[in-house]
Amino acid sequence: MAKKINMVAVVTMCFIFAMISFVTNMAAPFGNIWSYRYEWAGMAGNLMNFTAYLFMGIPAGNMLIKYGYKKTALIALVVGIVGLGIQFLSSIVGAGVEVVGSGQSAICLNLFIYLLGALVCGFCVCMLNTVVNPMLNLLGGGGNTGNQLIQIGGTCNSLAGTLTPMLTGVLVGTLSEQTSMSDVSPLVIAGMCIFAVAFIIISFVKIVEPQGDLSTVTYEKSPLAFRHCTLGIIAIFFYVGIEIGIPGELNAYLSHMTDAAGNPVKGAAAVAGSLAALYWLLMLCGRFLSSFISGKISTRTQMISVTSVAVLFVLIAIILPESVSMNIKDVDVPVKCVFLFLCGICTSVMWGGIFNLATEGLGKYTAKASGLFMTMVVGGGVMPFIQDAIGRSAGYITRYWLVIAMLLYILYFSIWGSRNVNKDIKVD
Repeated sequence: MAKKINMVAVVTMCFIFAMISFVTNMAAPFGNIWSYRYEWAGMAGNLMNFTAYLFMGIPAGNMLIKYGYKKTALIALVVGIVGLGIQFLSSIVGAGVEVVGSGQSAICLNLFIYLLGALVCGFCVCMLNTVVNPMLNLLGGGGNTGNQLIQIGGTCNSLAGTLTPMLTGVLVGTLSEQTSMSDVSPLVIAGMCIFAVAFIIISFVKIVEPQGDLSTVTYEKSPLAFRHCTLGIIAIFFYVGIEIGIPGELNAYLSHMTDAAGNPVKGAAAVAGSLAALYWLLMLCGRFLSSFISGKISTRTQMISVTSVAVLFVLIAIILPESVSMNIKDVDVPVKCVFLFLCGICTSVMWGGIFNLATEGLGKYTAKASGLFMTMVVGGGVMPFIQDAIGRSAGYITRYWLVIAMLLYILYFSIWGSRNVNKDIKVD
């Protein structure tokens, strides 16, 4: 008999999934604003956002066990409002207050305020991620149906991710030294309002805990005792680095294009935002398609296919000369960028696929495993930061060899590393 799915809980989790992407995808375009004054700051907000996962992942998993899914989500939403509020303050406080250095090398207070806000928002999305992924998987009963629900949630996630860079690009237009956080403050305020509405809605929604009261469960082992879970946690670290790094670095590259005289290309930031939105739109399409086929095509098959294609796309992008370009709204964009944004269709199913494969058969250990997974989402800050450093020292396209290496590991996990070889461990 097919398991009856709690649709109220599913819809609620999908809404939360969208909020995660809305907040997370502010970091890269906001970083472009800061990088005009501080070259190193382009991915600093992104790094702070994902560093939060390193500190909050395991505590978030423990919160899930102690307070349950609904209360953890509500706490996260309050934290999100605070984090966005701090980022908003960076647009009106401390712009002329130098706290490190002086003159051209001075770092002003408002940058530190922004980075603090990015860190707090990272705590928020870490807690939300800890809630939605295991809950959707458990609501579907694991397996292909569990993956199907995660992909449906991922579709909502990608829809929000498509809108964020696009709206930022519209608000900014042409990026210059005069661009500041005040230009994007309407988006930050909108995020605070959405979080507040989400808090009210979820407060009144009845959500039945899919695993009952986890606080009374005895854990004889750690989720790391499962080889496929451990390898999956590493795969998540690399995957988030890929997902964030590809559009984030391309957004930064295109936004900072200059003409022959060295002046910023007019409208480049808007084009960059549109192309970043295209990446997330392709992720939306991929997840939407996967939500239909996941009930029939196994997660492993999907993962092997999309990872192989992603490797091919990135290789083509590396090989294509930069001189091969196309004109978009009077901005010459290298064709290689198209192949990198096409990776969105491939990365679309990887998050849900890796989580589904790595938690298959974990039973009562799923909540603890989710906390460990969230800890390793710090890869979304670490790997793009490394990519950015490589790009500044060795050239723009060189950084994508790191993406190739990470994709090859995920391919290994999909083929061999995701098999559960620890079925002797009691999980109920």
